[in-house]
Amino acid sequence: MSEQLDVKRGLAGVVADYTAVSKVNAETNSLLYRGYPVQQLAEVPFEKVALLLWNGELPTAEQLEEFTAFERSHRALSPGLKAVIDALPTDCHPMDVCRTATSFLGATDPQSEDLSPENELRKAWELFATMPAVVCYDQRRRRGQDVIEPREDLDYCDNFLYMAFGEVPVAEVKTAFNVSMVLYAEHSFNASTFTARVITSSLSDLHSAVTGAIGALKGPLHGGANEAVQHTFDEIGVIEGESEADAKARAKAWMDAALAEKKKVMGFGHRVYKKGDSRVPTMQKSFFDMVEHYGRHDLIGLYKGLAESMDEAKGIKPNLDYPAGPTYHLMGFDTPTFTPIFVCSRITGWTAHILEQRANNSLIRPLSAYNGVEERQLP
Repeated sequence: MSEQLDVKRGLAGVVADYTAVSKVNAETNSLLYRGYPVQQLAEVPFEKVALLLWNGELPTAEQLEEFTAFERSHRALSPGLKAVIDALPTDCHPMDVCRTATSFLGATDPQSEDLSPENELRKAWELFATMPAVVCYDQRRRRGQDVIEPREDLDYCDNFLYMAFGEVPVAEVKTAFNVSMVLYAEHSFNASTFTARVITSSLSDLHSAVTGAIGALKGPLHGGANEAVQHTFDEIGVIEGESEADAKARAKAWMDAALAEKKKVMGFGHRVYKKGDSRVPTMQKSFFDMVEHYGRHDLIGLYKGLAESMDEAKGIKPNLDYPAGPTYHLMGFDTPTFTPIFVCSRITGWTAHILEQRANNSLIRPLSAYNGVEERQLP
C-alpha cells in the first residue's frame, strides 16, 4: 500500500452521523433520552418513554390515551403467527423466534413497502404491542404450559408479566420490570441500532431493519450478555443458606481463575462509558429490591464478589446486563428469554432511529482498506 491508513476496527471512535434520540453526557456520566436523564425516566411508565423516543417529547394526556388504546388492541397474535412460532423447534434460541416473527409480520403487512413517516410509526407501534406476546407465547410453549392471551384492561408491564406467568404482578415486581424496560430502550449507535440504520439507509422496509437488529442483538458481545451473566451465576452455583462472605469468596475465586485463563467474562465493561455504565446504579437498586422481595440474599455475595474482583483486577465495572440478568431470573423468566425481553424494549430505540434515518437519509456504505494479494493474472 502506498500510504498507511488509520483504520478504525469496529468503527471505534468514528462519528457516523447525527442523532437527536439519545446521547451519553460525559460531564455527568448520564445517558439522556431526548435530553432527559434515564435514571429519572426509569420512574416513568414505559409507554410514555416509548412515545418520548418516537416523538421527541413526553406525551400529552390525549397522545397517551390514543397510543394506549392502539397498543392494547394490537397485542394478540394472529393464528398465522402462532402457527409459524409453533413450527419452530423448541430447542432453537428464543431470539430466532423473535427474528422470524418480525419477518413474518413484515411479510404479511399489506403496507410494508409504504415508507411514509405515518406508516412507519404505525408499524413501530404494532411491533411494540405484539412482541411481548411473541416472547411469552414462546416461553410457555417451551415449558409445555397453556398459552395465556393478552388482556386489554392491563397496562404494558402488567400485561407482559401476566402473559408470562399467569398472574398480575405485585407492585414491586412491576416497578423493577418497568425500570429494566426503560433502561434497555435506547443507547445511540450501538451495534443493533447501527445495523437497523444501515438497512434503513438502503430504503429497505422497517421490518427488515428490525429483523437485522434482532440478529445483531442476539450476539453475546451485545444483548446476549445478560444471558451470559446468569450462566456465570449458574456455573459458580448458589448454595442455600451460605453467608454473603463465603459466597463472595467463591465468586472471587471463580473470577480469578477466569481472568488467569483469559476467559471473556460477560456483563462488564462498555465501549462508551469510561467511569462505569450510568444505568447500573438504577438497575442494581431494582435487583436488590427483587432480592429482598423474593428472599434470595444468597445471590448478593455472588453479585458483589464478581463485581469487586473484576474491579480490583482490571478496573472494569459492570454494565447494564450484569444486574438485569439476575433480576429477570428472580422474576421467573427462563435465561434464554432475557435477550428477547431486551428486544421488546429496544424496539422503541431501533424504530426511533429508523424514523430519524429515513427523514434525512444517505446510504451507509463505508470504505475498506484492502490487505490481500495484489492484482495478478491467470496463467
